[in-house]
Amino acid sequence: MERPELPLQQLHAFVVLAEELHFGHAAARLGITQPPLSQQIRRLEDTVGHTLFTRASRGVGLTPAGRELLPAARQALTGLADGLAAARAVGGGLAGRLRIGFAASLALTVLPGLLRTFRERFPDVRLDIHEMTTAPQLAALHDRAIDVGLLREPPADEPGLAFRTVLTEPFVAVLPSGHPLAAQRAVRVGQLADSPFVLLPREAGPGLYDRITGLCAEAGFTPRLAQHAVEWQTVCALVETGLGVSLAPAGIRRLRLKGVAFRGIGPGAARTRVAVAWRRDDPNPLVARLLAAMG
Repeated sequence: MERPELPLQQLHAFVVLAEELHFGHAAARLGITQPPLSQQIRRLEDTVGHTLFTRASRGVGLTPAGRELLPAARQALTGLADGLAAARAVGGGLAGRLRIGFAASLALTVLPGLLRTFRERFPDVRLDIHEMTTAPQLAALHDRAIDVGLLREPPADEPGLAFRTVLTEPFVAVLPSGHPLAAQRAVRVGQLADSPFVLLPREAGPGLYDRITGLCAEAGFTPRLAQHAVEWQTVCALVETGLGVSLAPAGIRRLRLKGVAFRGIGPGAARTRVAVAWRRDDPNPLVARLLAAMG
């Protein structure tokens, strides 16, 4: 298919003249004089190979060739204008797509408010949300499969990635409602030493796993594993069955399972860190927009 060589200036002049059907009015609208307008129209007619306007003392009219060209010319100009506007919006971080990975437990804390605020500020941005634990998020950031991650206990150093703490949460003990410690308002980690544990697998989130087992080590014991579960909701469901106990971020209490008791950890202030992660070299302006929305 032959690619037409049609300067946009000529197409614009053609459309304006087709709408005004008067050289003087069209020239004034274009901000030029009549001779340059006539030259542009003649060059366009030379390219087409046919006259586009009838010229007579009683006025200007479109020829059949001109009437045929007009819808395509308008469409080309409109498409270009729309494309330029879209490119400017994306380049300025006002539109486009942002892919966000998040730890499932954060749907109970920071995620809803963050998404609501961001969507209110940037309604033309498409948000792709992907639920995944910490280790898969880090891999997805390196593979450029996501743009931003919301994760727990990020690594101290990860080449190419940047982290910023957005929240710290206390830990709570997760107990079957019939557990003897459920009668207490708060428990000490050491009191869980004789109970089996239900934990997320270390490969899902090494930092959080090590933080939990580290709390147990500080209390003088190594947790005896009863079962692994990838999601906190599953961890709590297994605790409800009496399979074991767990230590979890406090936001998990919002699950409100009838057979599960959540108790604060004391004394001390054992907390878990939530961070936003992104690639240091990412040129996507939407990443900066999201970081700004998080304060």
